[in-house]
Amino acid sequence: MANIELEHFNIDSLSRAELFRRIENHYQIMLPDHLLSQVKTLKDIAFYLNTISLTPAQTIPLKKKIILPSNASLNLSSIQTLSDIILLYGEKAPSKPHIYFQHEDGHEEIITYGHLLTMSLKAASIFLKKGLQEGETVAIMLPTTPDFFYTFLGVLLAGGIPVPIYPPFRAHLLESYTNMEAKILHNAEVRILVTFAQAEKLSHLLQAFVPSLKQVMTANIFEEGIKQVSLPLRQKTDGALIQYTSGSTSHPKGVLLSHDNLLANIRTFGKAVDINEEDIMVSWLPLYHDFGLIGAWLGSLYHGVPLVLMTPFSFLNHPERWLWTIHNYRGTLSGAPNFAYDLCIRKIEPARLEGLNLSSWRIAANGAEKIYPRTLKQFTEKFGPYGFHSQTLLPVYGLAESTVGLTITPLNRGFRIDEIDRKKFEIEQIAFPAQNNNTLAFVSCGLPILKHEVRIVNEDGYPLAERHVGRLEFRGPSSMQGYFNNPAATRAIYHDGWFDSGDLAYLADGEVFIAGRKKDLIIKAGRNIYPVEIEEMLGGITGIRQGCVVAFGANDIKRGTEQLIIVAETHENKAQQAIIKEKAYEALAALDIIPDQFILVSPPHYS
Repeated sequence: MANIELEHFNIDSLSRAELFRRIENHYQIMLPDHLLSQVKTLKDIAFYLNTISLTPAQTIPLKKKIILPSNASLNLSSIQTLSDIILLYGEKAPSKPHIYFQHEDGHEEIITYGHLLTMSLKAASIFLKKGLQEGETVAIMLPTTPDFFYTFLGVLLAGGIPVPIYPPFRAHLLESYTNMEAKILHNAEVRILVTFAQAEKLSHLLQAFVPSLKQVMTANIFEEGIKQVSLPLRQKTDGALIQYTSGSTSHPKGVLLSHDNLLANIRTFGKAVDINEEDIMVSWLPLYHDFGLIGAWLGSLYHGVPLVLMTPFSFLNHPERWLWTIHNYRGTLSGAPNFAYDLCIRKIEPARLEGLNLSSWRIAANGAEKIYPRTLKQFTEKFGPYGFHSQTLLPVYGLAESTVGLTITPLNRGFRIDEIDRKKFEIEQIAFPAQNNNTLAFVSCGLPILKHEVRIVNEDGYPLAERHVGRLEFRGPSSMQGYFNNPAATRAIYHDGWFDSGDLAYLADGEVFIAGRKKDLIIKAGRNIYPVEIEEMLGGITGIRQGCVVAFGANDIKRGTEQLIIVAETHENKAQQAIIKEKAYEALAALDIIPDQFILVSPPHYS
């Protein structure tokens, strides 16, 4: 088998998972999750297959893990910061299980609130020993592991501001990735970077790009820390998190959130979904993404509900594991972007669902990217026979600038799809109820959460009536403090107390229907991709005409996400074009961004 890198076949993380699944189905085996990120070439896959016994795959065991509700009901009225949460639970309910972490090798690690506090205090002591000052930033470039939690809370306890950033999908492309992420580290004025061993070796390269960076370390050093440490006092208005979009940006915009912003969103969403001590959260969402970080982890941390956490690789390799984990633990709360529901529809064979029971699942949030009516209908149809209820699916809308969540579908109602007249929508920008077959369909994302407001305005900023399409603006206690180190970008979207979401939408019966994005984000498989950054990056490749690259998104109805299409101009011949494409894919693969179509064209000739 040829020693050809998988990137040359336009294989991103989703496509790799598809390749692995086909290999498993052919040989009737189960490939380990870690292989998804480790293999570089087709030859590597062949080598692995030659080293194992090709025995039939084991079916997923129908075990049931019963998690009993804890009696440790605590008064949270005094909580003003995220640090207060772990100090309260860690001291008052140290034996209460918090995270049931599912390692990729199959074993489970239970993290109690007491252990979480102990490790977080040790981490904090190390940060303070290294000279971290109040309000300074610490970047966290870690995959989904327990070390992420200790690092994040350790930064907060030490008085710093955590900055989670997207970890590289493949370690062998680390150096290319690091050059891109340096822009974010520079913008955030990062003082310390916590990462894994391979990235630690590139500290000299990072420090050359990021003058503020004084220390690059791995989480192993936390074992040297101490529990008894004098912690700085923090206020609810202090910075608690800076969120950057995944991938590389030339002009990074980091959303600065205070403790008050985060707690307001967590509390209000908790009320919206009626969270209680009987609930069990199940998640595979990455921790660098606000949906996984705030919606799943910090939400469960505050409300004291158990979190059963898988890695993203476990889901991508075998989507059915998400559903079986809900079955096994009787999970009640779990959400994901639209592509994940679509993956379950398309990729899980009936044989892998025998005995599955999803009747415990009461909140299945769908958000973070465009929501397709077809996905909602087909997921309900496919998994209804396995106990899944249609009212469980809750489309939601949110954005980092409003912490994470802004609107949510009313409980126990089910999703709402609005069929509108296509012609009136396209010509008059009015979402008029359909009276013929020429229609468009949009999904309701529900009503604003408590104490938050939305409105639809025209280009001049005047509010529009219901069913008129315009810019969605918002305000409320979850609204960000601003873009970190970027006051101009903040001023550009903040007017008269309202923030501009950058999205086009309309209201119907007070509910929000997202019609499109005014900003040119491409959201592919739950990731935000900025065309301008791709265009700028590829424009620097020899052979591509600078300023003559366009990247755009197109709805991928089949996969339930967006396609990324890139067109670039070149004067080169066919042989040279192959080299250009190779360099382009290598640059994009460093960020785990593989276009669905990459087209090289000759410049136009004018007569």
